[in-house]
Amino acid sequence: MLGVLVGTLASFTGLGGGFLVVPLLLFMGYSAAKSVGTSFLTIFIISISALLAHNKLANVDYRLGVLLGIGGIIGAQIGSRLVEHVPEAVFNKIFALILVFLAIRMFLAKG
Repeated sequence: MLGVLVGTLASFTGLGGGFLVVPLLLFMGYSAAKSVGTSFLTIFIISISALLAHNKLANVDYRLGVLLGIGGIIGAQIGSRLVEHVPEAVFNKIFALILVFLAIRMFLAKG
């Protein structure tokens, strides 16, 4: 279920490297849906490289990754369809709130 939630939120917002790519593409005039989709291609390419690097360092839990990925596949299908039906202004506000929440959480984190 966590994978479904993560996949849905990630697909809906483009989080990952998307917290940088999506706002940049929105600023450049791309639609929310095109920005998120393009962000995922970027994240996909970067993720392959990161997986290879982390694999060399033995930092990959393949069982957990596959389980989360299976849920994420389902969530990604939900999120990609959801973003098509959300007005641009609403998407921008939701995306901004998520970024603010993440920023506050990181700022208040100990360690």
